Amino acid sequence: MKAQVIRSHGDLDQITFEENWPTPTPGDGEVVIRVGACALNYHDLFTLHGMPGIKVPMPIIMGIDMAGTVSAVGPNAGDWKEGDRVLADPLTREGRYALLGETVDGGLAEYCKVPAEQLIRLPGNVGFDKAAALPVAYGTAYRMMVTRGGLPLDGSWAGRKVFILGASGGVGTCCVQLAKLSGAEVIVAASSQEKLDKLAALGADHGIDYKADDFMKALHGIAGKPRITGEGGVDMIINFTGGDTWVPSIKSLKKGGSLLTCGATAGFDPKTDLRYIWTFELNILGSNGWMREDLHALLELVQQGRLDPPVEMSYPLEKAADAFRALEDRTAFGKLVILP
Repeated sequence: MKAQVIRSHGDLDQITFEENWPTPTPGDGEVVIRVGACALNYHDLFTLHGMPGIKVPMPIIMGIDMAGTVSAVGPNAGDWKEGDRVLADPLTREGRYALLGETVDGGLAEYCKVPAEQLIRLPGNVGFDKAAALPVAYGTAYRMMVTRGGLPLDGSWAGRKVFILGASGGVGTCCVQLAKLSGAEVIVAASSQEKLDKLAALGADHGIDYKADDFMKALHGIAGKPRITGEGGVDMIINFTGGDTWVPSIKSLKKGGSLLTCGATAGFDPKTDLRYIWTFELNILGSNGWMREDLHALLELVQQGRLDPPVEMSYPLEKAADAFRALEDRTAFGKLVILP
């Protein structure tokens, strides 16, 4: 089969296109999927460059998020059969830790072997590219905002405000859509007017170019400065950047507001100000990844047409390095997808 393989950690030149890589065969409780689409994530770049504490067996095929059709079924693999359309939950939850594209071969190939228990049946009206966009980015966003943060998706948050930092990536674009489903007024921050325009088309009501403006001052101008009496401020802030954005976020929450985080791309040990946390009775909530039920809920939203993951561009398998370059340069909006 054709596959993109890395043999050691390093830069993009470590990704090698192989035209005659061994096609996997299913073992006990496993199936092989003919990959229909594989969506890229920053986590794939972490795997490529190397992460402290994570041992990646080499050589390996990256690609965490993947959807396709069942092409071969091993013994004791349940009722799955050839031709079934599926989405793979990339994380093994029973026994040893395993993540597709990190500790076992992933979806940057024509075929991928997956434990049958990790398969989710894919509705006929959900494309492989949209499905593949879901697990890491959208699963993380859904768990953070809905499962952990309690955001309702019934429009009942009309009159409330949600602010999303880093809104133009995979996690961020899902957060924008979920916030819109809640009925809230949605405020976003991004690094260019072009991205802000795309976020407006996705449903954002206000945009802040954080490279040109002080986002806290801009946010206070939109939502008002928080007061101890309850006026002003934002009800929910999504901040997975950390670093020097942390304190300004805390200072922008209204009394009783919530600050949600699922990462720290700009620094994991930011300064904080505890006075605001107790004075304004703030809620600081962390979220880590996704659970299987979060993916089922997301698929249902996509199937209903209430959620639509924006796919910036699709690339053929042999051009995967070009897709990774766009991901690394942060020029993409939404998701980048490989079509083997």
